[in-house]
Amino acid sequence: MADYNFRELESKWQRYWEENDVYRTSNLSEKPKYYILDMFPYPSGAGLHVGHPLGYIASDIVARYKRLRGFNVLHPMGFDSFGLPAEQYAIQTGQHPAVTTETNINRYKEQLKALGLSYDWSREIRTGNPSFYKWTQWIFKLIYNSWYNNTSNQAEPIEALIEILEKEGNAAINAACDSDTPLITAKEWREYTEKEKEALLIKYRLTYLSDSTVNWCPALGTVLSNDEVKNGFSERGGHPVIKKNMPQWSMRITAYADRLLSGLDEIDWPEPVKEIQRNWIGKSAGVEIDFQIENTEEKIRVFTTRMDTIYGVTFIVLAPESELTSLLTDPEQKEEVNAYIETVKNRSDRDRMSEVKNITGVFTGSYAVHPFSGKKIPVWIADYVLAGYGTGAVMAVPGGDQRDFDFAKHFDLPIVQINDAQKITETAADPTKDGKIIHSDFLNGLTPKEAMEKGMEEVEKRGIGTRKVNFRLRDAVFGRQRYWGEPIPVFYENEIPHPVDNRELPLELPSIDEYLPTEEGAPPLGRANDWNRQGNPYELSTMPGWAGSSWYFFRYMDPSNENEFCGKKALEYWRDVDLYMGGSEHATGHLLYSRFWTKLLYDRGYVGVEEYAKKLVNQGMIQGRSNFAYRIKGKNTYVSKGLKDNYDTVPIHVDVNIVNDDILEVGAFKDSRPDAKDATFILEDGKYICGWETEKMSKSKFNVINPDTLIKKYGADTLRMYEMFLGPIEQSKPWNTNGIEGVFKFLKKYRSLFYPNGAFEVSAGKAAHEELKVLHAAIRKVTEDAERLSLNTSVSTFMITVNELSALKCNKREILAPLTVILSPFAPHITEEIWSLLGNKSSIVNAVYPELKEEYLAEDTFEYPVAINGKMRTKINFPVNVGKEEMERRILANEVIRKWMEGKTPKKVIVVKNKIVNIVV
Repeated sequence: MADYNFRELESKWQRYWEENDVYRTSNLSEKPKYYILDMFPYPSGAGLHVGHPLGYIASDIVARYKRLRGFNVLHPMGFDSFGLPAEQYAIQTGQHPAVTTETNINRYKEQLKALGLSYDWSREIRTGNPSFYKWTQWIFKLIYNSWYNNTSNQAEPIEALIEILEKEGNAAINAACDSDTPLITAKEWREYTEKEKEALLIKYRLTYLSDSTVNWCPALGTVLSNDEVKNGFSERGGHPVIKKNMPQWSMRITAYADRLLSGLDEIDWPEPVKEIQRNWIGKSAGVEIDFQIENTEEKIRVFTTRMDTIYGVTFIVLAPESELTSLLTDPEQKEEVNAYIETVKNRSDRDRMSEVKNITGVFTGSYAVHPFSGKKIPVWIADYVLAGYGTGAVMAVPGGDQRDFDFAKHFDLPIVQINDAQKITETAADPTKDGKIIHSDFLNGLTPKEAMEKGMEEVEKRGIGTRKVNFRLRDAVFGRQRYWGEPIPVFYENEIPHPVDNRELPLELPSIDEYLPTEEGAPPLGRANDWNRQGNPYELSTMPGWAGSSWYFFRYMDPSNENEFCGKKALEYWRDVDLYMGGSEHATGHLLYSRFWTKLLYDRGYVGVEEYAKKLVNQGMIQGRSNFAYRIKGKNTYVSKGLKDNYDTVPIHVDVNIVNDDILEVGAFKDSRPDAKDATFILEDGKYICGWETEKMSKSKFNVINPDTLIKKYGADTLRMYEMFLGPIEQSKPWNTNGIEGVFKFLKKYRSLFYPNGAFEVSAGKAAHEELKVLHAAIRKVTEDAERLSLNTSVSTFMITVNELSALKCNKREILAPLTVILSPFAPHITEEIWSLLGNKSSIVNAVYPELKEEYLAEDTFEYPVAINGKMRTKINFPVNVGKEEMERRILANEVIRKWMEGKTPKKVIVVKNKIVNIVV
């Protein structure tokens, strides 16, 4: 038999698919549509390691399966090509980010194509191409020229708002807007200057410019979103991040908070992702209540969902960055307060909310007056309160809230019991909603639920507050002070922002001499010559990394359209994504912002869906399997794993590519480490055995496996099937190259079915019942697996099927041709070759999925468990159509049963058809 020359075979069919546009998808089809999408990657310089293709392979298998089932499948790929890494490299080398990005994309495409992925490359998009970001800029303009009408519960054109202002002012307008929006009459509006009108409109626009407290990273020269900051440092590069006030573009995503929350019930997304978004949006209903500051006209407004605990308030805490902080700080406390504020500036909101062990705070020197009891309450500042959430102040109830409790204990502040069911200890508060209210004047004797309502009624009656629904979600900072991003299509005339005319889009990135901020601290675009429109300067910030990814799924539907972001017919046909594959780490970034943009496009009548992805699957992470050599401390000597406990050793990461079955290639190790060149190695049975551990796959741990290496050694089909074989797609699992050999052998065994005598040969003979049973069992299992994405068990099924057909010496076309079709989504190259050798002129992609015939799976016999007085004693096979009397006769004659019966006469023999038999004695 000719060798399985997978390199030649795979190269041949990849050329064929590309030259013949096999995977090109039409928008004009009578077939039902199926849109399957991978989250497009940022093309890093490192290329792909074996963990990256897991989701790509799984989605490709589903795409191929759906094509075989008669669907018109849209399966595109593109690149999120704007990003900080390319800009950082440009800063270091002076090379334009576009050059670096192009090189990286070409590397990615080479690797993706080598995997045999069935992407329609004619639809490729790149967020960094002007032809794409023209429409990102267009959508920015659309959002800028929109306001959110709470009455109609949707975004509407800004012109509709202007029309209302012209006729009746804004007293009756119920809109998502800034809290300090003034009330004006129609007459006042008409008398406004252009600048004054824009100053009012910007308070309603869904994209707006305002002074904001932002996460500023000096080293990167840009603003970062909350999800890009970890423990006070930038996620990219690990640079310090500080809080800074600056003019900043933002998007009013908060207008959509309720719809983003309720929309989660309409989509088939993983529950953990939904829960993350629910918590991030953070809806809570309660009351805002005013606390008067002692001896002043100033008030602190706080929000609470637990009005039943109002008499448990013993202090108030302000966010350090609150505007009230400076007003309420006593001169004697000023130095300490200012020092604390400076410290807090360097911490992200996420860090401040998650840190519970390190308790910090400062007394302002001021007191508030309790709105009901009239008692004096000290006012503190602490980092666990955020200016951006609620009112930026909390009424602290240490008896019922653990953070307040810990703070009170730390600073020796009073703790009051206000519920008879509370069990407050020396270390813990009790937030119970059981019991009855005590020590609370007019609320005494009520249940917490009753007290909440009574308390809110009293607040409204006294005019000291109002009911309110709050959200944790903040408006999204949109501008970035960097070069490599979409230019914001705005110019300034007399300090008023004006969107660029649609005819001038795309507003393309200009050339600059350096990719750093200017000497004056302006963003890099400040270095550009003639960066203005007729003398009026363009915006110097660029869009964030999530801009292009917030709508790219629509562009794939109609990527060459020069007149619209997506044509109406394409939108009507493809509508939304049927299956979206990507990581859960994007839950509060891309996966939230993209839902927001889709809802806005829906409101403005440009798309027909509120949710762009029906189903989301988060693929698990493939973890690295690290190897270790053990160096004896103080010596240049390495000892094998089994002997290391005899010495004092230090584990050293070893490049896994020079380890086979945990046996180290000593010569290669010496070559890889200059300090090991003259090292001594203490071996076991002539071998150096490495230790191993499961860790994240990364260069620093020397455990990165390049898919190119495995494809060269085993072929893409083997790698595809092995990645699926590792375990369920949603679960994380460790990589172990040692198991790949078994999949490679399986493909060779599958191929050998077609080469019974050394040459390709299939029989035209009629298949036997047993052969048909094996085939249709495989069809049923693989079909079920594909529908529920249990692709790992399909690989096992194929192995069992090939083993059984080999045992039957099956070589019949009637069996092997359908088997080849169902295997083709997993191993497209070898099956395409076999399909061609079977005499088919068209690609196997165009084949028809074999029909499952259940009659071949009907069992002739059933194995009955036989019990005596409820205890199972043996199992006996019977024909499925055997009569009860015959069964009883044969059971009682069975030697095992006779032994257990001990000569006794049965009282009854109970037969449950195709289930069990029980003998009662």
